[in-house]
Amino acid sequence: MNDLIDSLNEHQQQAVTAPHAHHLILAGAGSGKTRVLVHRIAWLMQEQAIAPYAVLAVTFTNKAAGEMKERVSHLVGRPVEGWWVGTFHAIGARILRANAEAVGLSPQFTILDADDQVRLIKQLIDVHEIDEKRLPPRSISGIIQRWKDRGFLPEKVPTSEAGQGDGKVLDLYKDYQQRLSTLNAADFGDLLLLCLKLFQEQPEVLKNYQRRFRYIMVDEYQDTNVAQYLWLRLLAQQYRNI
Repeated sequence: MNDLIDSLNEHQQQAVTAPHAHHLILAGAGSGKTRVLVHRIAWLMQEQAIAPYAVLAVTFTNKAAGEMKERVSHLVGRPVEGWWVGTFHAIGARILRANAEAVGLSPQFTILDADDQVRLIKQLIDVHEIDEKRLPPRSISGIIQRWKDRGFLPEKVPTSEAGQGDGKVLDLYKDYQQRLSTLNAADFGDLLLLCLKLFQEQPEVLKNYQRRFRYIMVDEYQDTNVAQYLWLRLLAQQYRNI
């Protein structure tokens, strides 16, 4: 244990060894928040005998996730491949591929990038008689992604926002989702949005992941959007330990 915490300051040590419960760590940039997370993961495994697969650790960028994996691997002295450490979207994609049929996809579904999304929206614009000069494809893509970031499938978009583009954007969103399903594809927003749909419609699947993840850790928690927050809240309900 001393090897894990001797290099930490007093406040970092308190965070790493905190009792099992909800905790929010507040500290300025460069003060070691990520360091606390990786040391806590190692402390749980080495001092609390917690299995690696009982820990979910998420962050926002591939670079940050790679650094987290490397640092955890260094502390525990073994590879972390296959552990639940990664970006929100990577973990969401992993969950979806294991349960793809439940949301109308196959496990080999394609993940569209931003340019792919815009190209698909361009194909639908003429069908919905949308003026590209008034509502360019990238603007429509932005509206759809903001709805997804807030956890809104087409049928959940609030009435106060459904009238954008004379209601044509919402209609296009519905067709866009249907086209994605036909193509066996998902965009980045879907990687969490469809997880929420999965968890809400398949309670046994949710329970399985709730039981699996006894310890949930989030780097840069202040940057979570609504969909990410809802995703985390659902997963944390079993042990209330995030």
